[in-house]
Amino acid sequence: MADLSVKLGALALKNPVMTASGTFGYGLEFADFMPLDGIGGIIVKGTTLHPRQGNDYPRMVETAQGMLNCVGLQNKGVDYFCEHIYPQIKTIDTNMIVNVSGSSPEDYAVCAARIDALEKIPAIELNISCPNVKDGGMAFGVTCAGAASVVKAVRKAYHKTLIVKLSPNVTDIAEIARAVEAEGADSVSLINTLMGMAIDIEKRKTLLSINTGGLSGPAVKPVALRMVWQVAKAVKIPVVGLGGIASAKDAIEFLMAGATAIEIGTANFLDPAISIKVRDGINEWLDSHGCQSVQEIIGVIS
Repeated sequence: MADLSVKLGALALKNPVMTASGTFGYGLEFADFMPLDGIGGIIVKGTTLHPRQGNDYPRMVETAQGMLNCVGLQNKGVDYFCEHIYPQIKTIDTNMIVNVSGSSPEDYAVCAARIDALEKIPAIELNISCPNVKDGGMAFGVTCAGAASVVKAVRKAYHKTLIVKLSPNVTDIAEIARAVEAEGADSVSLINTLMGMAIDIEKRKTLLSINTGGLSGPAVKPVALRMVWQVAKAVKIPVVGLGGIASAKDAIEFLMAGATAIEIGTANFLDPAISIKVRDGINEWLDSHGCQSVQEIIGVIS
């Protein structure tokens, strides 16, 4: 068996496979389908400072090669997470990582500080694709200044591994990556969903309650792969790749493009054991190609 271990800054992963926020609940929901300690990390659903109800239904729609969603970060808030969810997941023998969202740099920082106090949560992933309520609703992650402002505020309040999840809805994602690296990000993950829309031509209305939503699944993979390749060449910190990964082959492509680790998202809805299958598939490919370690293929595409 090849050595599958990787590191995201100070964060050690037993293998490069993680699950993406919003597609794997708190991990507990998948315990009947796979060994939760068999993968490198689980990124739990988005957590905000205050409870959020999310958007009205309908908020998910299937597309030809994936899905659109506008769930809207529905969650019961960070205090509920700390009091009720954390005690249930803290003994899972893998990296339990919390995805943190907010509507201002201050919100992000306070939420991150609460999670910083939890001993068994070794990292957070910042979702900077959230709308900035103080700046007309524009997402933090679409400008260097906006992205940097969130990371700077959180870095002061949070002392463990800080992963920043980048939005693909930008002109130059490498520029955003460099901006968050400069403010102290330990790693970047990409891509978040692409903005999309679906229309019911008989009802003459959109299929999502707020008209647009985030596109994920196989349709976004070529875009995600290109952006991971670009960012991996632009920054010195580790890159986590995601977007349409549904097989070991997909995961290996991201690793070769420069990702140190990967996340599986939409594919979890189709096969709740897919992350274990991808882990095993990576190992089988490495063995069959005479590779002793996954490190041998990371970033081989120049």
